[in-house]
Amino acid sequence: MLAIYPGSFDPITLGHLDVITRGSRLFDRIIVAVARNPNKTPLFSVEERLAQISQAIGHLPNAQADSFEGLTVTYAKEIKAQVLIRGLRAISDFELELQMAHTNKTLSNSIETVFLATSNEYSFLSSSVVREIARFRGPVDHLVPQHVAQDLRARFS
Repeated sequence: MLAIYPGSFDPITLGHLDVITRGSRLFDRIIVAVARNPNKTPLFSVEERLAQISQAIGHLPNAQADSFEGLTVTYAKEIKAQVLIRGLRAISDFELELQMAHTNKTLSNSIETVFLATSNEYSFLSSSVVREIARFRGPVDHLVPQHVAQDLRARFS
């Protein structure tokens, strides 16, 4: 079974990696799908994020990185994925994620959404928190893969 873990991953965090690793044990294949959103101004380009993700998941033989534009459900249909993985950090995430899951179900009845609760140690973690800490030259090595920490330091030096 093919699953997609969609998101902006700007940058990928250890919380994302936790969800990806656990998802890779549940599904035959998992694609970490970077959404190209023209309404956002990301810190890293799509290509940089794909490189960061690919390096972070290189130890997972059934995981790969890709990007898409438009609706996640449309992309899922194009690549014949059956599942969308969504990570939940807190109860506040659940309301929005449930709304998106129901909306996606109206667009494609054949695609299921699976929620994975993040591990406790990452329940506070988001890409925006990481960017904010890095912007002010705070330590992020405990929040992101080492190569991403280096990219953040270089970006804000």
